[in-house]
Amino acid sequence: MEATDIKTYMQSVGRKARAASHLMARAETATKNQALTAIATAIKRDEETLLAANARDLEKARNKGLETALIDRLALTVKGVANMAEGLLQIAALTDPIGEISGLNYRPSGIQVGKMRVPLGVIGIIYEARPNVTADAAGLCLKAGNAAILRGGSEAIHANQAIANCVKEGLTSAGLPESAVQVIETTDRAAVGELVTMQDFVDVIVPRGGKGLIERISNEARVPVIKHLHGVCHVYIDEQADLIKAIRIAENAKCQRYGTCNTMETLLVHKGIASQVLPELCKIYLKKGVTLRGDATACSIVAQMDEATEEDWFTEYLAPILSIRVVSNFDQALQHIATYGSQHTDSIVTEDYSRARRFLREVDSSSVMVNTSTRFADGFEYGLGAEIGISTDKIHARGPVGLEGLTSQKYVVLGDGHIRQ
Repeated sequence: MEATDIKTYMQSVGRKARAASHLMARAETATKNQALTAIATAIKRDEETLLAANARDLEKARNKGLETALIDRLALTVKGVANMAEGLLQIAALTDPIGEISGLNYRPSGIQVGKMRVPLGVIGIIYEARPNVTADAAGLCLKAGNAAILRGGSEAIHANQAIANCVKEGLTSAGLPESAVQVIETTDRAAVGELVTMQDFVDVIVPRGGKGLIERISNEARVPVIKHLHGVCHVYIDEQADLIKAIRIAENAKCQRYGTCNTMETLLVHKGIASQVLPELCKIYLKKGVTLRGDATACSIVAQMDEATEEDWFTEYLAPILSIRVVSNFDQALQHIATYGSQHTDSIVTEDYSRARRFLREVDSSSVMVNTSTRFADGFEYGLGAEIGISTDKIHARGPVGLEGLTSQKYVVLGDGHIRQ
């Protein structure tokens, strides 16, 4: 498309979304759940179609020489299709937040004041690779009474459009406007530039993808952005850790999947336990092909480890590479996380209750964990049904953004002829 055509197209998408948002805001819970169930049914029914579309995307991605981590996020499996459908059904089973009134109290004047939860309106979602985001985002926005404009990456265009067809079918079968969820059909990057500046039609932007994409969106957007820039996640193995737990958790946090934002990128180990835990743990990493980069102490314990640079501590690898640092004490671990972390997800492995409590209280991240893998920092695992993204911001939404993060609140005041004296 020409630039003028892109602008015209996006303005049309925006107008349709704004009109649909008014209808979605008053949609009954049963109707929204009917649509979600119908979308899930269509996705399960069209499994072969979705996988075939994804295979076309994967072939194109490999031919273009895209990074392994990106291809990993792009890949859709039979289990992945089933998880998309299950996520939609979980969203349908969640309590509808819209219309909920909280904190309703009588004031001395006799009026009652409370807060009602309402939709945000129109949500623009910009994402790379993962085609499952199309279903997750559509489902969450729908249940929260919003309209959505979804702009997936060009590398996933075939799978995204195939999933979009299922979404359209589910919406129309429930009597909801088809334009309540619109998946942008062009791969032209100019469409993103238009979307993030359409203040008349879009209420919030949610970017999901690499650091470059999110930085671009943050810099260009004229509407609010819910985001996290990158995920430099830590696991700290404390001196009082259970070694069996520590090894299982540290292995899973790094190796369960390499290309995700909640994968551990730096392992911190207390010096009092390092010589016991690192040889066995690093043997597992090396067997799985993980490149190890450590500080001087870690390198002296495990010979097959390269020396880490200052840049390594800041790096989100999204690959089988791990930085390892041996710390002198608990406070040094906290200081390392505060200095190099991204406020995404950090975990401590310890049997010391007091240290666990301090870690929860003092680590300033959107998800803070005790004795578990960072890979659990995920909306599906948190019982949100799915997530639209993870936010490391401190205003509005923080952590995995599910239904509540896609709503706002307004004050409601109830009276019976009351007037202000």
